[in-house]
Amino acid sequence: CNIYTSMNVDWLHQLLKGIFKDHTWDWMVDILKDIYGAEKALELIDERFFALPRFSNIQQFGDKLTRVKQWTGSEYKDMLKVWLAALAPLLKGHPNHLKFLKSVTDFILIAGYHSHTKSTLRYLQDTLHGISRNIHLFLPYRHNQSISKIPKIYSLFHYVECIKEMGSANNSDTEVSEAAHKNLIKDGYRASNKVDYIPQILRW
Repeated sequence: CNIYTSMNVDWLHQLLKGIFKDHTWDWMVDILKDIYGAEKALELIDERFFALPRFSNIQQFGDKLTRVKQWTGSEYKDMLKVWLAALAPLLKGHPNHLKFLKSVTDFILIAGYHSHTKSTLRYLQDTLHGISRNIHLFLPYRHNQSISKIPKIYSLFHYVECIKEMGSANNSDTEVSEAAHKNLIKDGYRASNKVDYIPQILRW
């Protein structure tokens, strides 16, 4: 019996928060800072997201996107929908960096399908190859110049296998339980006096 086979993938924390926001987004920002300078890069990112046209199901981010310190899972998904279109003009002359961002985006979106076929799993595997081909471009933005110690990157190689064995990733996604934080934790905290609040939340 292999205990590790009981562990399934987590689309929210591994992909949206991990691969997208904590790694790829930060790497992309660092690249743009190298190209345009630190302050100018942040201004350009804010301008590009602010310039997105209004459309159904497209989030408007305002003009201070890079100053936001805390994001929700829903906001990660909204950013993922538009970030390629918003930032592609800033990466002119860097086509392989853009290909990597596209591969990451495709992988996250395809992995989030509610059902899969042999074709969608093949597409998922193809996007993984695209990630592998170009991820070396981001090594200079890692403190140790290596990706070997990023478990969430390593987990990507197990997605196809896990989906085949356990079904689509949304079966084990923690987004549903995270949504309960609002009612079970956040509302209880707001109703407390903010002093010794844990017993108050439990009673709430």
